[in-house]
Amino acid sequence: MLIGTPGRLIDFLDSGYTNLYRCSYVVLDEADRIPDMGLEPQMRRILRQLRPDRQTMIFSATWPKEVRALARDFQKEAIFLNVGSMELAANHNITQKVLVLEEQDKPRRLLELLDYILSQEECKTIVFCETKRKCDELTRGMRRDGWPCLCIHGDKAQTERDWVLKEFKQGKTPILLATDVAARGLDVDDIKFVVNYDYPNNSKTTSIASDARVVVTKWEPRTHSSLSTTAPRQAILSRS
Repeated sequence: MLIGTPGRLIDFLDSGYTNLYRCSYVVLDEADRIPDMGLEPQMRRILRQLRPDRQTMIFSATWPKEVRALARDFQKEAIFLNVGSMELAANHNITQKVLVLEEQDKPRRLLELLDYILSQEECKTIVFCETKRKCDELTRGMRRDGWPCLCIHGDKAQTERDWVLKEFKQGKTPILLATDVAARGLDVDDIKFVVNYDYPNNSKTTSIASDARVVVTKWEPRTHSSLSTTAPRQAILSRS
C-alpha cells in the first residue's frame, strides 16, 4: 500500500524509486481539494500511468464540475453513492460587511469581536485560520488570557481532535479555532458565529446553517489579510 500526495508521488516515479505498473486499486480522498490546490494536472499524470483494469474509488465532500470531469475521464461504469445533495447550497440570509484595517490590528479586533460574541445567549463560534501554526499561536495566547477556546488541525492526534469536538459540541468550550481543511466535515448544528481570521481562499471554507447571519470581513489591502465574522443579523444590526 502506497499513501502519498500527488507531487511527492511524482517525485518518486520520476526518480525511478517505484512504479505503478502493478497497482490494481487507486483511491482519491478529498478529491474536491485537488482542483482547489492546483493538483489536477499532477493527478491526471499519475492516473495515466496506472493499468487500465484497475479499480478507481473517489471520495469527495462535494461534487464540483472538476471532480465530475476527473471521474468521467478515469472511471468506467462507475457506481455513485451520495449522502444528501451533491450540489453546494448557499445561505442567502447573509449580509456581507467589509472593513479595511492594518495587519497589526487583527488580533485586537478579534478579541473585541469575541468579547461581544460571548455576551450573547448563543455564542458557539468557529475561528478559521490559514495555517496550523497560526491556529496554535492564537489558541495559546487566548487561553493564557482566559478565553474558553480550543483548536483543531491536521497535526492533532485523533483522540485529541475527538475530545476537542466533544467539548465544543457540548458547549463546554464555546470557541473553536481550526484550519479550513481540518474543519471539513464538521457536523455541529448550533454554530452561531464564524470568524475568518485569514481571508478565505474560496466560498467553500465552511457551510453556514439557515439562520440569518451578518458577515463582517476585515481586509488588509497590502497583504490581503482579513478578519471576518458571521453573526446573528439582529444582534449586529442593533449595535449600528
